[in-house]
Amino acid sequence: MKVSGFTFIKNAVKFEYPIVEAIRSILPLCDEVVVAVGDSEDGTRELVAAIHPDKVRIIDTIWNPDLKEGGAVLADETNKAFRAINGKADWCIYIQGDEVLHEKYHTTVKQSMEEWKNQQEVDGLLFKYKHFYGSFDYVGVSARWYRNEIRVIRHNPSIYSYRDAQGFRKGNNEKLRVKAMDAYIYHYGWVRPPKIMMDKNRNFGNYWGGGKMTEDFIKKFSGEFDYSQVDALEKFTEPHPAVMLDRIQRMNWTFDYDLSYNKFTWKDHFKNFMEKWTGVRPFDYKNYTLLR
Repeated sequence: MKVSGFTFIKNAVKFEYPIVEAIRSILPLCDEVVVAVGDSEDGTRELVAAIHPDKVRIIDTIWNPDLKEGGAVLADETNKAFRAINGKADWCIYIQGDEVLHEKYHTTVKQSMEEWKNQQEVDGLLFKYKHFYGSFDYVGVSARWYRNEIRVIRHNPSIYSYRDAQGFRKGNNEKLRVKAMDAYIYHYGWVRPPKIMMDKNRNFGNYWGGGKMTEDFIKKFSGEFDYSQVDALEKFTEPHPAVMLDRIQRMNWTFDYDLSYNKFTWKDHFKNFMEKWTGVRPFDYKNYTLLR
């Protein structure tokens, strides 16, 4: 079985993306990892090139300046990396620059890829998610956080990154048929120093709202990010992935959250109630067709 990883990144140093940890977290499962490195200004290419010269292959890209709505440029960069994968790959593992696969799930992922390798009706494999917020000690638990997403896909040229690169589709906008795994992706996109978090959000505004740097936009994204404006969190007490430990030890800001306080909506309460009693969480967005 041949497995390729793929991802994209730009200005990882400037905006403190854990891209090194992301790539290292899937390397043991991959024969190669293709990284689309955008036109950065901070040494990102050198950072990626030093990870594993034998297994990490860089393709240099320029982000399309015309793709400034809905995060479309992120899907475009994802597709560049996916199309550059070795033609012999059976499966492709996708990881974003702020995501990490815990090493304790490597065996589960490998066994699942082997199990479904020859079952062509299976387009991909579905992961669960933990979304960290504010610090490495808290995870989001409200309905705003997506609970599942596809991160392993078959090496099929009809598959492409969808919308803002959160998921995938194939052919004529068809949802992928996937098998679920008991494995988590750890998403660290909302854990950065408050000033850098605000800088990152302001930068991303260029790719969602047409790139219009109005006075109101600049004012909204100035200063430091206020992590206190969150609906509901819970304490994370398990070990983090080994590749994240050095970054966690370097954390230089403080975030504390009162667990007795939350802003759950009626929808959150209803979803939690239904999931508790039926095992099914209603109304969640699903960009896939789950095979039983």
